Amino acid sequence: MAQVEKRGGLLRKSSASKKPLKEKVVLMYDEIFMTEDPSKCSPRFWEELFLMKVNLEYLEGKLESLDGEELMKIKDNINCLFQHCIQALGEEHPIRVVNALQTLCALIRGVHQKNKSTSGFDIINMLMGFDKAELCMKNLMESLDSLLCAEGSESLKSLCLKLLLCLVTVTDNISQNTILEYVMINSIFEAILQILSHPPSRREHGYDAVVLLALLVNYRKYESVNPYIVKLSIVDDEATLNGMGLVIAQALSEYNRQYKDKEEEHQSGFFSALTNMVGSMFIADAHEKISVQTNEAILLALYEAVHLNRNFITVLAQSHPEIGMVTTPVNPAPTTPVTPLGTTPPSSDVISSVELPLDADVQTSNLLITFLKYSSIVMQDTKDEHRLHSGKLCLIILTCIAEDQYANAFLHDDNMNFRVNLHRMPMRHRKKAADKNLPCRPLVCAVLDLMVEFIVTHMMKEFPMDLYVRCIQVVHKLLCYQKKCRVRLHYTWRELWSALINLLKFLMSNETVLLAKHNIFTLALMIVNLFNMFITYGDTFLPTPSSYDELYYEIIRMHQSFDNLYSMVLRLSTNAGQWKEAASKVTHALVNIRAIINHFNPKIESYAAVNHISQLSEEQVRSISTNVRRNLAFHTLSQEVLLKEFSTIS
Repeated sequence: MAQVEKRGGLLRKSSASKKPLKEKVVLMYDEIFMTEDPSKCSPRFWEELFLMKVNLEYLEGKLESLDGEELMKIKDNINCLFQHCIQALGEEHPIRVVNALQTLCALIRGVHQKNKSTSGFDIINMLMGFDKAELCMKNLMESLDSLLCAEGSESLKSLCLKLLLCLVTVTDNISQNTILEYVMINSIFEAILQILSHPPSRREHGYDAVVLLALLVNYRKYESVNPYIVKLSIVDDEATLNGMGLVIAQALSEYNRQYKDKEEEHQSGFFSALTNMVGSMFIADAHEKISVQTNEAILLALYEAVHLNRNFITVLAQSHPEIGMVTTPVNPAPTTPVTPLGTTPPSSDVISSVELPLDADVQTSNLLITFLKYSSIVMQDTKDEHRLHSGKLCLIILTCIAEDQYANAFLHDDNMNFRVNLHRMPMRHRKKAADKNLPCRPLVCAVLDLMVEFIVTHMMKEFPMDLYVRCIQVVHKLLCYQKKCRVRLHYTWRELWSALINLLKFLMSNETVLLAKHNIFTLALMIVNLFNMFITYGDTFLPTPSSYDELYYEIIRMHQSFDNLYSMVLRLSTNAGQWKEAASKVTHALVNIRAIINHFNPKIESYAAVNHISQLSEEQVRSISTNVRRNLAFHTLSQEVLLKEFSTIS
């Protein structure tokens, strides 16, 4: 007997030359694509259709194959199919409900493909007709809400969320998707929260629920009142907020784990052996091969949660065992297609592992640590537009965190010390730090490390000015908190000062190229103001007097860079050019730094001449600096007043 092949909705006998047979569901689809009402000749047509297994490929392909005029001719039948799908969602038989949900997905995707360049209004008309759209969408949203809140099949809930995601993303610009007006009116917010607050549902559907909520929040968020924004901003249920945090942490952790696995695989492979022989001249190229697709959807969800809901800030610090370090039973996993990293939700075993009890021998983590590790990966390479936007979103989230009083409180808490292993870009002039050598420190140290790492590693031709501005803003906000609350953070501030001075040198060295694209004086002013803050208020937050000595030493040691900056901005501020005003601001901001250099340099040179020393050591310079500073404190208090008066930061 000849075997039967199934391909593209056709049933074909492999050994016969007869015309291939079509599946019954395909024949029924063909009837829908005729201009006549298919139920005229077959009264039970719609009842039978939803008992047939959906052929998504054929239905979507058929819709895409029609031109606009042909599609308008069968508009009534498409409207009728859409309405019968909604009716079938209320059926008791789960097969009908499943098939109706899948058919709706195919319809929405297929019509969208034909209407990519048109507005949401055209899609509404094609799917359900303007006159019936309000009632159709009301019934659809009520049915989906009931299915999501019921204690029924998890597969049905999954399909409901997939359908909603199809509906939300039907246009490229979410704010142009007029269908979402009906989703605003007929809210499913409570259904989403129920999924997130209930652990079994969260494990199955948490990722889709969080992404859906993030997208809905962004519908015309600056143009009109979005009920999802209002409702998200006042959520205070601990189980719901923790559930949302767990979903985000799991997605980011899974990405971090996969990246680390790929990195280790890469380092242990052929390329690693090759670099051992020929050196590390290709190390940057090797790193680019490890770069993988990021997860902007989950970053968007984190941003909206942090930005809109102040109660969510507490979730950032909720401790749990570090994902990937908890021992779980190993079960054979089914083979699945390979997908880009970070684009799919984490598996159920990963999700459940975070909810295990804490173990004293297991390194604890939290959402903020996971996010910092994720940021350290995606911010390494910002050469293409996609990764640039991802890095920008990470810095925006960090800005929101650095602005929050409660977040700063736990960032700077000495009793909350963690070992945070940030990923560092491979560079020829430095060795990779060993994980075991990392100290346990307050979390703010990891944030500052991340900012310093970004400053050091992105001085390049395609200069990411916007990212640098946001990076310096994060540092500034953290310093403002330390100054205000008199937090004396034990941090290697010298690394930050050195990075900032090197950034100034880079701006000056590439003045012509950069000024053609950017106002570099905005960034230069921010950097100088950071130094002003350390100079004027450092006694309130630097950990020890020797830290002040190190600051003065670094300024004096690199005085040539500040002198060159002053010469550059003075030249441009005295000319009637485009940058006169911006350069003038930097000129005035340099008063403090120039006062220090002009005061100490002659004394250092005098000491060197008397003692016949051509070059002073750091200890000698610091000794001079300390003595002069002490004298200033006792005999020239007016100098301190003057410095404070000229400070450009309040």
